[in-house]
Amino acid sequence: MSPINAVIVQNRLYIWSKNMQIKVIAVGKLKENYWREAVAEYLKRLSPYARVEIIEVAEEKIAENPSDAEIRLCTAKEGERILKNISLAWYVIPLVIEGSMLSSGELAGFFGRLSVEGKSQIVIIIGSSHGLAPEVLERGNYLLSFSPMTFPHQMMRVILLEQVYRAFKILKGEPYHK
Repeated sequence: MSPINAVIVQNRLYIWSKNMQIKVIAVGKLKENYWREAVAEYLKRLSPYARVEIIEVAEEKIAENPSDAEIRLCTAKEGERILKNISLAWYVIPLVIEGSMLSSGELAGFFGRLSVEGKSQIVIIIGSSHGLAPEVLERGNYLLSFSPMTFPHQMMRVILLEQVYRAFKILKGEPYHK
């Protein structure tokens, strides 16, 4: 049994396990230094709360104006690479525009519920600009959306890590700027 924490924040009880593991699988590499530095900063901030690992899978090369068939082939190849990095025991959260939107507090509560239910190994997937293969979506346990807007995939990695960090600060009852 993993150690459990509990805290009440703004009249809400948050419960979570101290043994969370989060794997972020992202299609493509971070190209600019400032994105790499931002990711490194949030990984450092997250280290007291959870073990967080980032896995980059290769992005398929595709024509500038691809056909639907080319996009399906591209996302299928990327999907194979993504799925190779996920074991059956992990709880899978693909990021998609069509997914459910949560506030920061709701995301904290969601992570807390998962950990208490024994689902402390979480995979969060960021696809390429063409989205994710149907096989990846089918493997997903929960489809999450950060917004109906589209963000650059490099930026999304930083936004995701910031929100995961914020969720853990909420779970621990620690202050975090708004």
